[in-house]
Amino acid sequence: MTRVGHRVRTLREQRRMTQEALAGALGLGHRQTVGSIEAGARRLSPSEMAAAAEVLGVPVDYFTDPFHAAGEAAFSFRAEKADENTLAAFEESGGRWLATYQELAKPSPLRRAIRLKPHDSYERAQAAGDEVRRALRLGPVPATELAEAIEREWGVLVLYVDAPESISGAASRLGGVDAVILNRRESPARRNYDLAHEVFHLLTWDSMPPPRLAQDRREPSAKRIEELANNFAAALLMPEDGVRAQWPQVPGEDLAGRIPGIATRFAVSAPAMKWRLVNLGLLSKKAAPTDAQLTSVAAPVQGRDVLPAPFNNRLIALMHRAVEAGELSVRKAAAILGTTSYGLAEVFRAHGRTLSYEV
Repeated sequence: MTRVGHRVRTLREQRRMTQEALAGALGLGHRQTVGSIEAGARRLSPSEMAAAAEVLGVPVDYFTDPFHAAGEAAFSFRAEKADENTLAAFEESGGRWLATYQELAKPSPLRRAIRLKPHDSYERAQAAGDEVRRALRLGPVPATELAEAIEREWGVLVLYVDAPESISGAASRLGGVDAVILNRRESPARRNYDLAHEVFHLLTWDSMPPPRLAQDRREPSAKRIEELANNFAAALLMPEDGVRAQWPQVPGEDLAGRIPGIATRFAVSAPAMKWRLVNLGLLSKKAAPTDAQLTSVAAPVQGRDVLPAPFNNRLIALMHRAVEAGELSVRKAAAILGTTSYGLAEVFRAHGRTLSYEV
């Protein structure tokens, strides 16, 4: 199916129009003609495309713009109390970022995959996390190397964006692009865990399609898929050998004060470390502090938390090159990133790039 055909069909279905109704509105005579257009077997002439744009209520370039996903990207969100309008608006923005990367980078369609199913055990998910860590050759603190490794080894695009507060992150696919989108305003520990969690969804997307919204309990398997993803993320970020080495328990020790320190060494949250200790049999549920007790303790500071530069260095480098070469206008590039021309220049500077002219 061509881009134009897919977008005609998507809009027609959104407008709740039949193929027959659209054919009549465009003067095409038969619904089969619309079917051929949507299947990519027949092209729209310029006049027909203009008519379709008017009937469906979009600009003409909606059908051909390569920097717009037009509902073609698939998303799985980690979001609390996000309403449909918020999710739809974020999908629209995220689709533009992925479509731009796809157009400028022409990524390979080859993908890594793990063939897990919802009925598989948590132990299998943990084993997959261990295997991914070894395959990527991550060091003793995997969280600090994961984003760079999956971009370098697998071509996964990791985007740090100013998302609505209700959205922590998302896994997304568009054509040959696999992406993880993270709310850069979240804590580093939360971002690290979300990244590992979304990597699971990317790796199992074909065998175990993730729910659009992780918290959607209307899908019977959604809870199970999320639990498998959490087990995968825990094993990936908190290697068993490393955790055991940090946990020679001392009788009578203040666990609520100790667990956050170990969590900091692995760049994860204290509650995440607590449950890893419980699942490894190093800590009983009865003895474990509550999450509230853990989060009330100030963890040791390991370095300084630095807000990630917005978006992604690879994406921004491609956009900068395209703008400088005249292949992408400043106005268009700014619109893709949801900012102004001056804001675009600031994003470029955040990634060590400047325009050769004033905006």
